[in-house]
Amino acid sequence: MAFTGLDYAVLVAYFVAILAMGFYFWARNRSADDFSAGGRSLPGWLCGLSIFATYLSSISYLALPGKAFVDNWNAFMYSLAIPIAAAIAVRWFLPLYRKSGEVSAYSLLERRFGLWARLFASGFYLLFQIARIGVVMYLMALPMAVLFGWDIRLVIACTGVVVTVYSFVGGIVAVIWADAIQAIVLLAGALLALGILLLGMPGGPAEVLAVANENQKFSLGDSSFIFSESTIWVVLAFGLFDNLRNFGIDQSYVQRYIASRSDREAAKSVWVGALLYVPVSALFLFIGSSLYAYYEGHPQDLDEVRRIVAEQKLMQAGVSENAADYPAQMAEMSASLTESDLGDRVFPHFIAAHLPQGVRGLLIAAVFAAAMSTVSTSLNSSATLVMSDFYRRLIRRDSSDEQNIGVLRLSTIAWGAMGTGMALALVRLTDSTLDVWWTLSGVLGAGIVGLFLLGITVPRLHGAPAVSAFAIGGLVIAWMTISQTSVWPESWAAYANPMDKFMTIVVGPCLMIGVGVLLAALGLGDGQASRKDWSES
Repeated sequence: MAFTGLDYAVLVAYFVAILAMGFYFWARNRSADDFSAGGRSLPGWLCGLSIFATYLSSISYLALPGKAFVDNWNAFMYSLAIPIAAAIAVRWFLPLYRKSGEVSAYSLLERRFGLWARLFASGFYLLFQIARIGVVMYLMALPMAVLFGWDIRLVIACTGVVVTVYSFVGGIVAVIWADAIQAIVLLAGALLALGILLLGMPGGPAEVLAVANENQKFSLGDSSFIFSESTIWVVLAFGLFDNLRNFGIDQSYVQRYIASRSDREAAKSVWVGALLYVPVSALFLFIGSSLYAYYEGHPQDLDEVRRIVAEQKLMQAGVSENAADYPAQMAEMSASLTESDLGDRVFPHFIAAHLPQGVRGLLIAAVFAAAMSTVSTSLNSSATLVMSDFYRRLIRRDSSDEQNIGVLRLSTIAWGAMGTGMALALVRLTDSTLDVWWTLSGVLGAGIVGLFLLGITVPRLHGAPAVSAFAIGGLVIAWMTISQTSVWPESWAAYANPMDKFMTIVVGPCLMIGVGVLLAALGLGDGQASRKDWSES
């Protein structure tokens, strides 16, 4: 599949424009507050577009169509929970951050529970962002390398350098403006691909709807009230709590709230990002259903996707194309692949194989945009936490603004280098390794959600009782997660978590709140604290 000169021109122009934007905003970073909070003067619609672009990473750009292609629209229940989580964030979380005057989301945890809570949340976030950057760039580069024959390490390195440079020179203002532009590129690319896909069917859109509907590709999934499978209710509950983590406590989102010029604009940023994602996620799921109809009528193309996925898996396993038994291993790997293995690769294959010159370059730029918007946000938010929660809090409380800016820039470079290094390391690892990481990140993510909800719902709980509630919830979260992995001994199978893995982030925080309420009722709280502790030193 050839990437033509016109395609390269479109892709290079995109990279140059993003870099130019970073240098354009260089002069606006006169202080640490400008670098990390944009002078707290940005409009809500702009911050909202940035939230949306960050939300729709390259993983979503490829995975949502893949979900609908392989299964159905069950993932849309996750999206339907977003407005509820956004409403809770606007009502309870956003005012706390705006009143605190702090740029760190986790400074509130120190005021509420003590330094341990702040360092736990901030430390996990920083480690998580290294892995997140690596996973996002790796999963973006992998299909590009196989489809077009590009060196995957070169793709990762170039992307890492570009996104680190414009985050380094432009600060959060450059990141937010770049995100807004990338959001437009994402939408334009998706709509263009869908239009070409629908018009390319012999029977047009009607044929797509008929084939997809006949195979239940528009179904939302099982509506049973059981918790051992990913029913619509399980995914909805997971979506509510996971989006509370996003809109309520994620540092990258909180910085958009702080960067907004007023409380009203901050609330607008939440609603723009949340309400834009809901229809766009439906758009990507519809692309997946349409791709199913298309590939049903083009089985030879699906065979080509199978070959591509087999090559990817052999590449991940470190099998050289020059190996004597490579053809045999290819045949064996291809035969072992299921439809689930092909889902995430169908959309990039369609882009590479069936879109015209120039348009193909735009769509590939959109995939890069999805990755870069997420990575740039991770870099800026990580640098902000290094400066506020570690450097100023633990090392130099009376640091000058010049010193703070220096830490912010050095941290941007450091996290860009570590994230890019993680992506390069993942080249030789398997999908199962990625699954293990996401599982572990879910454990810690549930813990942070639980801490914040505990602080809001049980205001009288402090000190050792609060630590006890968190520890009990954390142990249950760890059990629910680990007991569903290969680490759990087979002899203990009867004691494994019987619920779907999505329920971990639901049960864990709820248990923390329940234990906290019980301890407070037993008189173990101080009886005097109130929610104002969050916003008063």
